[in-house]
Amino acid sequence: MRNQKICIIGDGLSGLTTALSLKNLNLEIDLFYKEPLRPSVIDTRTTAISQSSFKFFEEEINIKKSNLFWPCKKINLFYEKDNKNFNFLNYEEDKNNLMYIYQNQKLKKYLFQKLKKFKNVKLIKKEIKEINHEEGYVELLKKKRKIYDLVILCLGRESEHYKKIFKGKSIKKDYNEVAITCHIKHNLKINAASQYFYEEGPLAILPFKNSFFSLVWSVSNNFFEKNNLNIRSIIEKKLKTILKTTSKIKISNVKSFPIYLRLSKKYHKQNCLILGEGLHTIHPIAGQGFNLILRDIKKLKELIKKNIDLGLNIKNSFVLKNFYNSRNAENTIFGVGVDITNSFFKKNKHFDRTKFALLDNIVKYKNFKKITKYISDKGFF
Repeated sequence: MRNQKICIIGDGLSGLTTALSLKNLNLEIDLFYKEPLRPSVIDTRTTAISQSSFKFFEEEINIKKSNLFWPCKKINLFYEKDNKNFNFLNYEEDKNNLMYIYQNQKLKKYLFQKLKKFKNVKLIKKEIKEINHEEGYVELLKKKRKIYDLVILCLGRESEHYKKIFKGKSIKKDYNEVAITCHIKHNLKINAASQYFYEEGPLAILPFKNSFFSLVWSVSNNFFEKNNLNIRSIIEKKLKTILKTTSKIKISNVKSFPIYLRLSKKYHKQNCLILGEGLHTIHPIAGQGFNLILRDIKKLKELIKKNIDLGLNIKNSFVLKNFYNSRNAENTIFGVGVDITNSFFKKNKHFDRTKFALLDNIVKYKNFKKITKYISDKGFF
């Protein structure tokens, strides 16, 4: 049986990780990208992945020696009441790590360079003019066509190709919020990740190396537009209150990204599949977005491998249908669950007293930590 051909369009973390996870399956992989990584383009985002997701990187991508991931053994959660922070829940591990934190841009660069080492993976810097899902070909500029057994779209949140092929069929919710991200340099001892639920919106602190942490603060569009010019001083004041310090902190690379919920109702059409944020985009409050993507990639690899072992062609099999059946439920539950969590922690003077009492009682439940830690790490299924 000939080696089957797979096309991956997009060189974000989803596309690069997918290519690396499939590299040893006797496939010919073409990864199309527009621009190589440019040092002048700064991506301040950091991402946290669970212990299970990190193991996937270790086993599938052999990333343990890269020093890109910062281990974290403790997570603290706080809510604001009467202008004070109350620590209502802590997760802590003695032996294992709860999660690993990395800088998106550095990991992307590492994965891109790693792909260059494999002969069956071609990195192609060409623009895609058209994707024909019915006949399974990708058309480049100058009308050159390439036929594939599977086309995987990893084009981020917005893509004209998605709209054209899948007609925009998805569950959508615009939060009218932005995630403010930046890097903080400090001289304090900060080893734990923290999440603070404030009136303005949830604020996360993610340490990614000594003397540095990343801030992710989800705020309303109105708040951001009103305070955009003074956002650095607002962040500094907020952090000094949180950290109870008068020491100097340095804020750099302040960026903002729109926040919304989108869960695609269709995962594939013929032999064309969506992966990554185009498949599901959720609120960053729980840090589960890329963990879901990695579970998708892991399941896709498992199904493709099984198909190849049986001597079947991806294009004419049930791989993509089985992928939808195995991943849709969990992705939907997480998307809706995170949305409910975000609504629960929003400031509401009529509900706050009940909310705080409910929180205090829930966290006392004997198995609450165990269950929520397991779901955050491994998912539902």
